[in-house]
Amino acid sequence: MDSTTNKFSKKNLVEEILAWKKKRKAVILAHVYQPAEIQDIADFIGDSLFLSQQAAQTDAEVIVFCGVYFMAETAAILSPEKIILLPEIKAGCPLADMAPPEKVKEKLKESPKAVIISYVNSFAAVKALSDYCCTSANAVQVVQAISNLPVRDRTQTGKKDILFIPDKNLANFIAQRTKRKIIPWPGFCPIHNLLTKEDVIKAKKLHPQALLLVHPECRPEVCNLADYIGSTKGIINFVSNNSAKKYIIGTETGIFHPLKKSNPDKEFFPASEKMICRDMKLIDLEKVLRSLQILEPQITVPEDIRKKSLKALSRMLETI
Repeated sequence: MDSTTNKFSKKNLVEEILAWKKKRKAVILAHVYQPAEIQDIADFIGDSLFLSQQAAQTDAEVIVFCGVYFMAETAAILSPEKIILLPEIKAGCPLADMAPPEKVKEKLKESPKAVIISYVNSFAAVKALSDYCCTSANAVQVVQAISNLPVRDRTQTGKKDILFIPDKNLANFIAQRTKRKIIPWPGFCPIHNLLTKEDVIKAKKLHPQALLLVHPECRPEVCNLADYIGSTKGIINFVSNNSAKKYIIGTETGIFHPLKKSNPDKEFFPASEKMICRDMKLIDLEKVLRSLQILEPQITVPEDIRKKSLKALSRMLETI
């Protein structure tokens, strides 16, 4: 099959997806770590909470979430009346897997006086056990806001300490920025944790004029070398508002697609070629089409867990 046939087949596939999207009254969401072809068919592109919030505000009856499992769960929490589809049910998150609800419950018994903050990269059942949720973009704000509250107002029981679940690197970043003692959960994003200080030093030698932008899920020694530390949205905004022409990017490689589309006059280099999330690459156009056709796999959250999770998410938004 030649390249012309390949392009024609892809074009037909996209047309079929758009037709079925209209038929199902659906909206397609794509995380920035998704393959370029998936981002190109999406109605909204961004981080997981932003996408779920956008979808909740539409009149769509079906949400096709091109991301990983916990992201689709978040959409189900915010839009219980809609059908939530995850085109590849095996698309998971190793970071979320490192904080199973059963182990979190055990930890809570050991830390009864701790305010529990769960990163959005966690299961709905973990969010349901939490006092607050946060994203990588607002984690520092959430902790600062909680720290400024009188102890009696932090929760009904007047908790003092802060337990952050599940990413230890993000917990360290928050602790440095807020000067607060954070009890970290011993989890990490395998992709961001792959990036080493040696990788960064090598990339800087290859591109001495480039600014280093990294995600706060990276190791502390990597963050210490960065010119900017931020969420995926933060990195994209930083580049768009900065005059520099060259950037070393320390996060999953899917972000290069929106960076290049928004900034065609700038150059981007990976801090490491290893930063590829296999789970994020499991969804393709064929799976999106099939998901729309058969309305499967559907992601749901039990109502009791959904309500408790929504409370933690809502408290986050009220706090900041």
